[in-house]
Amino acid sequence: MDILRLIPLIGRQKLQFVLNHAAPLPFNITLSVTFRCPSRCLTCNVTSRKVRELTPEEYRKIFHGLGKNAYWVTISGGEPFLRPDLPEIIDAIVEESSPGIINIPTSGTTHAHIFKFLPQILAKTKGSQLTLNFSLDEIGERHDQIRRTPKNWEKTLESLRFAHSLRSDYPHLTVGIHTVISIYNIERLPVIYEELQKLAPDSYITEIAEEREELRTLGTGITPGLDQYSEALNFIMGRIRARRHRGFASVIQQLRLEYYELVKRTLKEKRQVIPCYAGRASCHIAADGVVWGCCVRAEPLGSLRDVGFDFEEIWENETTRKFRRSVKNGECYCPLANASYTNMIMDSFTMARIGRNRIFSGRGDSQDVVPNIYPKEIAQ
Repeated sequence: MDILRLIPLIGRQKLQFVLNHAAPLPFNITLSVTFRCPSRCLTCNVTSRKVRELTPEEYRKIFHGLGKNAYWVTISGGEPFLRPDLPEIIDAIVEESSPGIINIPTSGTTHAHIFKFLPQILAKTKGSQLTLNFSLDEIGERHDQIRRTPKNWEKTLESLRFAHSLRSDYPHLTVGIHTVISIYNIERLPVIYEELQKLAPDSYITEIAEEREELRTLGTGITPGLDQYSEALNFIMGRIRARRHRGFASVIQQLRLEYYELVKRTLKEKRQVIPCYAGRASCHIAADGVVWGCCVRAEPLGSLRDVGFDFEEIWENETTRKFRRSVKNGECYCPLANASYTNMIMDSFTMARIGRNRIFSGRGDSQDVVPNIYPKEIAQ
């Protein structure tokens, strides 16, 4: 993973943001390669989207246009391993863009496909950091109830154990667990956390259940209240701080702590606490080739099929520029994890705080060395 490749991409984005010029091509791309999924989660209704999915060759055309700008690629769904041509899609992405980071969130329930495709994918992505995040929102049958799918827990564990078995042969693989915190599991989060740690994930991340246009969950009431959610985050942050990491893992530790603090402030203050680069440094490509600035608003900026897969044409059109102005003016806010991590990387105050906290935590001092204060003026 060539982390130095990311530095000029960040620099160009920051410069154009300050100058209010047209944005360079994004470096963080999220793909929904399908909206199909074997689960019927209480926190998601994405399967109601019926589309004609992009083919591997169409993805090749898209990433040929994006080129080496596509540094961080998330291959999501629905359930991405439902695509029998997933290895071909990843081949096209790697051959055209050579991403430094590839994330694949999965329910883990399509274990037959995972057993077949994951070794192929790992062999192809050796030049990248590949993270496979298994979605686990509860324990045992309680998880199945949230996912509304029998044997979901059992199948996911089978896939997770298989992924663990491949790590020695493929050191670029990170096996993670991802939990969506919703009204359905928040009261049991400490128990859930402790039980999931027994599965020995390389990383553990949580995200609040959001009402998104992408997931068609607007008005569903799945998001926990702020006080209860803050208490849950404080528990998780305490556990993170109790575990000392070294090297690059300690940087990720600080980044995650910073994200959780950012989420609490965003939900409390109901504003962009730091500038958002959705529609600039990050974007989402739906399964049918429609480009969104972000998946929370899921506003179509244009269809890649309509422009001969010329991503730059959509990135420079008036609809996209209008979306960028709206975001920059603070007309929306959200705790979306993928976009938030991008925004933190782009924010000098945040990265300086992470760096200083990393140094002092390595000395055994308090993790809260630098106050978590964001100057209000930078969010204007």
